[in-house]
Amino acid sequence: MTLSTVNKNFYGSRSLTRWFSVALLVGLFISCGPPRESRIVIGSKNFTEQLILGELIAQQIENKTHLPVERRFYLAGSYICHQAILGGRMDIYPEYTGTALTAILKQKTEGSREQVYNQVKNEYATRFALAVGPPLGFNDTFAIEIRGEDARRLGLKTISEAARYTPQWRAGFGYEFMERPDGYKGLAATYGLRFAAPPRIMDLGLLTRALKDKQVDLIAGNTTDGLIPALDLFVLEDDRHYFPPYEAVPIIRQQMLARHPEVKQALDDLAGKISDDDMRQLNYTVDGQHRDVKEVVQEFLKRKR
Repeated sequence: MTLSTVNKNFYGSRSLTRWFSVALLVGLFISCGPPRESRIVIGSKNFTEQLILGELIAQQIENKTHLPVERRFYLAGSYICHQAILGGRMDIYPEYTGTALTAILKQKTEGSREQVYNQVKNEYATRFALAVGPPLGFNDTFAIEIRGEDARRLGLKTISEAARYTPQWRAGFGYEFMERPDGYKGLAATYGLRFAAPPRIMDLGLLTRALKDKQVDLIAGNTTDGLIPALDLFVLEDDRHYFPPYEAVPIIRQQMLARHPEVKQALDDLAGKISDDDMRQLNYTVDGQHRDVKEVVQEFLKRKR
C-alpha cells in the first residue's frame, strides 16, 4: 500500500482483453526460469512498501542463512504473486491478511486481527500448502484521504462526516480498489458515498499527488504512506469499521521450508519488528527522500538487531 502502480489483486476484470493480458503475464512469469532448488526467490508487488518488505526479507535471509537470494520485485498485484508462488516460481512474498482473506480466499472479514490472521494461516496451509509467517508488526489498512486544508476548513474527521460533501467532490482510486471485494462498492454502500462524477481510476503512485494538486478531492491510499504528513493530507476515520485488518505477513512455500528450515527461523526473527511509524518512515525515506531501498533496509535491520 503506499505509492503504487497497480493493484493488490486482479479479481473481477472489466474486459476479456484485460483478463487475457494478465493471464498472459502470469503464464510468462510462471513458465520462465531454470530450476533453482538452491536459491530462495523473493517476490513483491509493485509499490514502494512492497519493494521495501521484499528487500527486507531478502536481506534477512542473506544475513541469517547465507543462502543465495533472487529478487523478483514489481509484480503486478496479489493475483500474479499468488499464482507465481503456487506455480513454484517464487518462494516468499509479503502479503496483507485482509487482502489474503478477501481477495484470495474470498471470505468475509470478521473478527479481531488475531482471528483474521489465524483464519488466513489455516486456510493457506490446507488449501495451498503455503505457510503464513508471523506478522511483521504493522497494520497497513486502507486510508480514505482528503487534503488537510479541506479537513480543517470543513471540520471533518470521519468518512461519515465527509459523505455530506462527496456529491460535490471528485474521487480517485486505483484499479484494484475499484475491483476488490473490500474496496469501492462496499465502501460506497456502507457510507452512502456519491460523487460529482464517476471515480477516476489511476496509477496508485499518482493518487497522492493528484489529491495535493486538486485534480481529485478524495482518494483511497494507505495508512503507512510516508507522504501523508509531507503533503499535508488527512486520513478520515473509518468510523463504521468497514476495512478489515491488513497485517503484513510473509507468504512462504512449505516445500521450500522443508528443504531450508533455517529460513523459517530467519523470518520468525522479523516478527513484530516493524511498527506503523517504522513503516511510514521507511516509505517516506524511499518515496520522499529518494534514497536507495537496499541502503534504507540495511540501516533499518542494523538498528533492529
